[in-house]
Amino acid sequence: MYLARFTPLFWLLFLFFYGCSPSQIETTESRPNIVLFMVDDLGWQDLAVPFGDQATKANRLYRTPNLQRLASEGMKFTQAYATPVCSPTRVSLLTGMNAARHRVTNWTLYKDKIQPMETDHEELEFPFWNVNGISPQANLDHAVHATTFPMILQEHGYTTIHVGKAHFGAIGTPGAEPLNLGFDFNVAGHAAGAPKSYYGLENFGNTEEFAGTPWPVPGLELYHGKDIFLTEALTLETLKILEKTEDPFFLYYSFYGVHTPIMADQRFVNDYLKMGLDSTEAAYASMIEAMDKGVGDIMNYLEEKNLAQNTIVLFMSDNGGLSAVARGGSPHTHNRPLASGKGSIYEGGIREPMMVRWPGRVNANSTNDQYLIIEDFFPTILEMAGIQDYSTVQVLDGISFTKLLEASQEEQSRPLFWHYPNEWGPSGPGIGAFSAVRMGSWKLIYYHLDQSFELFNLESDIGESQNLAQSHPQKKEELAKVLGEYLVSIDAQMPKLRISGEVIAYPHVTLSDR
Repeated sequence: MYLARFTPLFWLLFLFFYGCSPSQIETTESRPNIVLFMVDDLGWQDLAVPFGDQATKANRLYRTPNLQRLASEGMKFTQAYATPVCSPTRVSLLTGMNAARHRVTNWTLYKDKIQPMETDHEELEFPFWNVNGISPQANLDHAVHATTFPMILQEHGYTTIHVGKAHFGAIGTPGAEPLNLGFDFNVAGHAAGAPKSYYGLENFGNTEEFAGTPWPVPGLELYHGKDIFLTEALTLETLKILEKTEDPFFLYYSFYGVHTPIMADQRFVNDYLKMGLDSTEAAYASMIEAMDKGVGDIMNYLEEKNLAQNTIVLFMSDNGGLSAVARGGSPHTHNRPLASGKGSIYEGGIREPMMVRWPGRVNANSTNDQYLIIEDFFPTILEMAGIQDYSTVQVLDGISFTKLLEASQEEQSRPLFWHYPNEWGPSGPGIGAFSAVRMGSWKLIYYHLDQSFELFNLESDIGESQNLAQSHPQKKEELAKVLGEYLVSIDAQMPKLRISGEVIAYPHVTLSDR
């Protein structure tokens, strides 16, 4: 685990007695550092970097020079997927499991409690999903026991750093604390998925008014009472840790932004107000620019310390951009040409801006149009770290995308799955309880409440405006079988109809009964 920390004399004696060559000995010094930036609620359109065929009005609005720099030095993925809401994505990231398998299918907060919008639903009775999130222990009810990839990195000599939003486990459970999930350092991560305030002048919500609530951000007392934005405080704390960290390290910088509450960063907001944006959208844009500065500050540090050439940088969002509520302008339009947004199974809710920079391995200013999904990060990061011999207590669904980093554009037929037997709260296009599969250019959605289907060809209809379920019955049946058989194979949970108590049938069963 710590072989690289022994002296040169040790290695000479080791080689003499055991006859190994230096190339046969696993050392941490040859391992790359890995940085993963995870942004909360950042939409596909929310950067100056275009992920579509051409730049859009939204791409021209936001100022993100550091992410433009990252794109110019690495590879953009135009079809990277997460889940529609945050905790399922974050659990899939750490465990390599699809949400249908790990059953943390909605956002977590209180121990052993289903969300109020689910208990109060008039038409559906929702299953008791894994409301407690990830657990490093095997005996916690309503939680998924898993070996996280940071645990494996730790075992192989990596220093692992968590910064920002965690949201892995419910309050009072082991998974609420990142230090229990394989991280050596934790800055400001806890059970809640949003801050009460982004302002140091408001102690990031740590005031008497909000005492006893889950939303105040912990661990940043140094900045209480100061005129500083939360993103900046997190970046400063990250740099302090990096200063005292030896190679190799894994940094998971998980921004609280751009999640609500939408609060203006005063360093940037006036420029957007001058553009004519309303106050909400100007504040939102300023939060994006604050995030971009945080990325840039970390990248600049890597350059200054001569670490950049041996550091892999990944960038991803945890779900689609918020559009149903809390934004300025018209709801469900902010991610166009993608339909809808956060909480939705439409592309606006699940397709993410993603980039990878890997000096010497990834072509600069390159683009890959092949699809991947969030659980693929688990095996990919371990492969990047040179770790092949590892075991987990859970079954892995993720597939490494390192081959895609070689600019492979080979057409894929692998199915991707989404499963959300839950209720998010807000209403809108594609929002509700559903299961879905993407295979090739086709995407099938199965809505649990009325057991209806939507079928789209994303190659010709990225905005999901033409439902082809009636005109292409064979494709609908094919994908319903693929989706249904997968859900059956992992015993995926389904809701019930309240009026009858009947469990919603799996999609292929529904079709066969008609």
